[in-house]
Amino acid sequence: MIPTITGEEVRQKLESGEKLALIDVREDEEVAEGMIPEAEHIVMGTIPENLDRFDKETNYIIICRSGVRSENVSRFLIDNGFKATNMTGGMLNYTGETVPKS
Repeated sequence: MIPTITGEEVRQKLESGEKLALIDVREDEEVAEGMIPEAEHIVMGTIPENLDRFDKETNYIIICRSGVRSENVSRFLIDNGFKATNMTGGMLNYTGETVPKS
């Protein structure tokens, strides 16, 4: 079972000042349209070669467009000993602030 969080819960936590480890796994052209300012962008296909950027003590919230890719990345991270939570509904259901990534 993959842990989940909604976009609304993420927005509320960020607005209350909580520090979250957000990883946006969408493609470059998707994040160019807007991403959560606090998120780090690591394209899904590059996650395996970027595992050294992850810490096993940190719980990462994984984000994509609709929640499918982020669920797959969350499963991969968990299978490799990391803590991950899937943001269900992805950016399609996120109502908080976003900024374009250049």
